[in-house]
Amino acid sequence: MTTFIRTVGGRELPVPGIYAIDAMHSSVAFQVKHLGFSKVRGRFTDFAGTITVDEEPPHSSVEVTIQADSVDTAQAQRDAHLRSNDFFAVEDHPTFTFSSTGVGVADDGSLQVHGDLTIRGKTCPVVLDAGFDGACPDPMGGPSRARIAFTATTTIDRYEFGVTFNQSLETGGLLLSKLIRVELDVQAVRQ
Repeated sequence: MTTFIRTVGGRELPVPGIYAIDAMHSSVAFQVKHLGFSKVRGRFTDFAGTITVDEEPPHSSVEVTIQADSVDTAQAQRDAHLRSNDFFAVEDHPTFTFSSTGVGVADDGSLQVHGDLTIRGKTCPVVLDAGFDGACPDPMGGPSRARIAFTATTTIDRYEFGVTFNQSLETGGLLLSKLIRVELDVQAVRQ
């Protein structure tokens, strides 16, 4: 029987290898506070990347490219506004990228993936709080090919990336929060 999980420092992790993200079984989602009290949710439907799991976990890496025009909030008018220069400026900046710079362990034992996120041509450091959700044989690729899963979250300040569109409300406050919560659910297949 092939093993796809190993234990390192008391923590279960996938076996080393290069894993391609399976976009059909993954999601890149976000949420932002609207009107100061409700949330608008969205996702990106076109993305690709790799997770390289190293023998030494701190040397593992993640590379992801997201097509900015694939934004989907289930409302066509809002999506068109998000693609405009007020937000993502997709004509000049068609992709977002994430490139990890290191992997560490938080005080609570969770994984932290440090990296550089680029939106609208502006690169800022971010930290993804990540968890390894498991591994199994790939049902579409045979018993010796591994499929792994991770979840990750982070909160970014969109103003740091030059995404500063907002409107003042008559009741005070702003239309949109400057903080965006990003939620990732990722499956990847060993190459």
